[in-house]
Amino acid sequence: MTVEIGKLALLAAETEAAQQTADLLREEGDFVPLENADAAVVLGGDGFMLQQLHAMLDERRVIPAFGLNLGTVGFLMNRIKRTRPLIERVARAQPVAVKPLCMRAHTQSGETREYHAINEVSLLRETRQTAKLEVHVNGRKRITELSADGVLVATPAGSTAYNFSANGPILPLTSNLLALTPISPFRPRRWRGAILPDHYEIGFRVIDPDKRPVAAVADQKELRDIDEVTVSIDTSRTLTLLFDKGQTLEERIVAEQFVT
Repeated sequence: MTVEIGKLALLAAETEAAQQTADLLREEGDFVPLENADAAVVLGGDGFMLQQLHAMLDERRVIPAFGLNLGTVGFLMNRIKRTRPLIERVARAQPVAVKPLCMRAHTQSGETREYHAINEVSLLRETRQTAKLEVHVNGRKRITELSADGVLVATPAGSTAYNFSANGPILPLTSNLLALTPISPFRPRRWRGAILPDHYEIGFRVIDPDKRPVAAVADQKELRDIDEVTVSIDTSRTLTLLFDKGQTLEERIVAEQFVT
């Protein structure tokens, strides 16, 4: 499958390697401002790619993104190689749809905020006191009291990140599932999380928030001292990542399960 690209924007992280690569790519061809582009070439690591995807969501103008890895892991990125012109690589790239989470959080002070997450939404204890959370799925109470360092909801795209480090499952990209994973759980002792359809809404209520304050984090955005949080897929917006043939995000998620 090819992608109709037309005009490309170039977005580079502030690192020396990203800036040097951007200078080399500008010699290959012309780039346009992001607002006029049909697709974006993103130079940096996974963190920088997430920043750019979030900016698209915030500005409500989402275009396909082709990443070139100049960071550490580069799970969302393509390899740097000079085998063919960049514009040809982007045109031949395989698109992968990524559906973001929407987190709605209410704080103790009465404030309500809404943030998006591409990888995961995490609820984390703010002090040495264990967090205590009530867990709801589609409006039904499933756990009366979860005692843990926290809990997270991960998308398939984010299931190999923090979720996997917390012993959560790796989800195939096309699975239409979410991972609900506790972080260092104490009670219930035997609960290790759940795999849920991605059209479900997951809710959390903080028990005794004054004594046991909890922060909610949507990828890189944090809101402290929360009372309640709901998490669901935002069906109104879909992100598109572009990958070289044979290097799709789905293949990487499958391959990650065989790393020893």
